[in-house]
Amino acid sequence: MGKTVIRVEDLSKRYRLGLKEKQADTLAGQVANLIKSPWQNLKRLQALNKFREEDESVFWALKDINFEVEKGEVLGIIGKNGAGKSTLLKILSQITDPTSGKIKIHGRVASLLEVGTGFHPELSGRENIYMNGTILGMTRKEIDRKLDEIIDFSGVEKFIDTPVKFYSSGMKVRLGFSVAAHLEPEILIIDEVLSVGDYEFQAKCLGKMEEVSKKQGRTVLFVSHHLPSVKTLCSRAILLSNGELVKNGNVDETVNYYLNTSSSDELSGYYNQPISSESVFDIYSVCLKNKAEEITDTFEDTDEIVLEINYSLKENLKGARMVFQLIDMNEVIVFASTNQQVLTYSLDEGNYSTKCFIPDRILRDGQYKVRIHAGQPGVDYLLHPKDYLSFRVLSSGLHGSTRKEKWPGIIAPQLFWNNEKID
Repeated sequence: MGKTVIRVEDLSKRYRLGLKEKQADTLAGQVANLIKSPWQNLKRLQALNKFREEDESVFWALKDINFEVEKGEVLGIIGKNGAGKSTLLKILSQITDPTSGKIKIHGRVASLLEVGTGFHPELSGRENIYMNGTILGMTRKEIDRKLDEIIDFSGVEKFIDTPVKFYSSGMKVRLGFSVAAHLEPEILIIDEVLSVGDYEFQAKCLGKMEEVSKKQGRTVLFVSHHLPSVKTLCSRAILLSNGELVKNGNVDETVNYYLNTSSSDELSGYYNQPISSESVFDIYSVCLKNKAEEITDTFEDTDEIVLEINYSLKENLKGARMVFQLIDMNEVIVFASTNQQVLTYSLDEGNYSTKCFIPDRILRDGQYKVRIHAGQPGVDYLLHPKDYLSFRVLSSGLHGSTRKEKWPGIIAPQLFWNNEKID
């Protein structure tokens, strides 16, 4: 039995919906507010009590969570969006206080939860490395010893003396992970933020997390929607659903349980939202159509699938592109495609519609998700990856079978074969 470095007991986090101002939680605080301004605060107190009485006004991001993590263990935390994963990591990182319950942590914690977390935008990358190291309790000599390794791993050495406010999202993630992983924390907490980085850097990060856990005996908590990475990196996983812990055990068993009990039901075959006034690049509708131009979320493997994306630009953009990823139910990227073939491509301000054609006889029977993101390569994200649609492909009995059957592999293309009799 290893040493327990994290113990979570009956952890809960509650939010109240609808109240614009923070209310006092204790009786003494409420009485003090009434004394200061009795008539004004009486209405607030009545509103607070009403909200407490109505269950629908209280949102439990986490409810009665219990688990332990041993030293050197890599724990995967999985679940759908809104399950409570990020809230749990924020509480473990002491960014957010729990409503109730206890957390016992033994060791220094380094967290990478959001792009640029812990960075001062006016300081350079080098200065932020020293600042983060100091926060973790390291001496200047310890940071000096690790500095070159941190900069080299991050790949932003050319910009290391530039203020972080000028960094792209990808550059911030690179430097943030490098700092968190190299400054020798006993516990490393990583959220889905790594998805912002490019594929090559993601692979480096996964390798580094494996190294710090297996070779250096440090503990890693890893949240990701990419289930193959969770299964490769973690020995154990916990599954959260609607703020509750529903599975805690072997990573393969937990992931399989998640896949068997969940689906893409939270996504539909059609996404439609008003145009936002805040975003420079805004997708306001996405749909899938068949050859008859009908919107649907069910296709046979003999059908051509048309993905239609309607979006708005608030300003002229150069070198911008949109990327579509097709994701299967194992969170594996089946393929990716972009609407920009030349980097000098530019678009003027206005509304646009773009279509992508997925050929017939290529997808196997199964459930899929449409993930889209947009950006200017090497500069910044305009739209972070998001799942917009889900759809189903049904087998029509191809591949020489007279019956409908599931075909192995990520895709199932019908390839040309030539058969000759040789005398």
